[in-house]
Amino acid sequence: MASGDWIALGGFVALFTMIGLRVPIGIAMGLVGVFGFGAIRGMGPALNLLATSPIRVIADFNLSLVSFFILMGIFATNSGMSKELFRAGNAWLGSFRGGLALSTVAACGGFAAICGSTVATAATMTKIALPEMRRYGYRDETATGVIAAGGTLGILIPPSVVLVVYGYLTETDVGQLFIAGIIPGMLAMAMYMATVLIGHRKGLPEGRKFNLREAVTSLSGIWAVLLLFVAIIGAIYLGVATPTEAAAVGAFLTMLIGILRRRLNVQSIIDSLVEALRTSVAVYTVLIGAILFGYFLAITQSPQRITNMLIGLDFGAYGTLALILIMFILAGCILDTMAMIILLVPIVFPVVMELGFHPVWFGIIIVMTAELGLITPPVGINVFVINMIAKDIKLTTIFKGVIPFIVSDIFRLVILILFPTLVLFLPMTMN
Repeated sequence: MASGDWIALGGFVALFTMIGLRVPIGIAMGLVGVFGFGAIRGMGPALNLLATSPIRVIADFNLSLVSFFILMGIFATNSGMSKELFRAGNAWLGSFRGGLALSTVAACGGFAAICGSTVATAATMTKIALPEMRRYGYRDETATGVIAAGGTLGILIPPSVVLVVYGYLTETDVGQLFIAGIIPGMLAMAMYMATVLIGHRKGLPEGRKFNLREAVTSLSGIWAVLLLFVAIIGAIYLGVATPTEAAAVGAFLTMLIGILRRRLNVQSIIDSLVEALRTSVAVYTVLIGAILFGYFLAITQSPQRITNMLIGLDFGAYGTLALILIMFILAGCILDTMAMIILLVPIVFPVVMELGFHPVWFGIIIVMTAELGLITPPVGINVFVINMIAKDIKLTTIFKGVIPFIVSDIFRLVILILFPTLVLFLPMTMN
């Protein structure tokens, strides 16, 4: 191998070694990017990249929607909107067998539409739905499995921070990615509900008596969520606003609704801003590391070499796609979702484009594949989030509960691969 190939190989070994030593992914990618680039071009140009890349990322107007959507989700959480979603879901679905579990899936989907974070969705629903399900006799594996799987909707149903990052890395229209996530997101909710009734049918408690008055009244508590979702996604779909503008308006409206409903005061607003700042800094740190690592990849021509290698295997378009998805599923067992997207997408995206797949469709498919990593061992971040809150429930119990949902996720992935129109139909009708 040429010296550049050895440097590239050494860079990847160093990166995964640091990840194994629990070095934050953004720092690890940044270090490999700077020193790898310096080994080929000299440390002077490498340090110039280190000086300019953070400014490039932080000053990028299109990336500011990440902070706005994070802030919007925190305002929504602190305003108690998740409780109202669960209450409304229970009012309408509670009469069915396993109604509380179905209500939890519905509430997770609704909260994902204004939050965009899987961790926040799983943590919030654990605090709200788990005590209720345990009180009504649900088995721990059923209750926690539903919450862990429902939490994954946070990165698929728009707005999604992960989709924003994918769009930034691949220069794909974020608005189209958001709209493309609607039908797969609705399909995911429907299949999760079916999984509850089929995969966890043993031991599901009977539902309570349906109360039409209570069901209608419960809708008054979720008008804010409906308003926010329609305002943001409608504005993007109709071309009235860019995703960044819609995100800014969404964050402001969420704060305003919280104030008018007396759920937010000056102190809680300040706390929300501080929490959003901390989360945004973490995301931007990873993105800066990704930019630096991207320069290293470019100078070593690693993506081109990997593209030629995978295409040279002659597995065909769908065979190669299957290989890529398997790689993402395996990576999801040891990496969190954001790290996986940022690390692997720049490497495999050229392959996918060479094979002729649509970038918007691939974005949804890869995010759905990343969902599996949120609930599969040994990492399964949603599982650990639930375990941190409900310390008396064993990890093995939670993992056992998510098995039927993993099967459901794989089945849904196959459906959307076979029928890409389900993903691309709405984006193709945008203005």
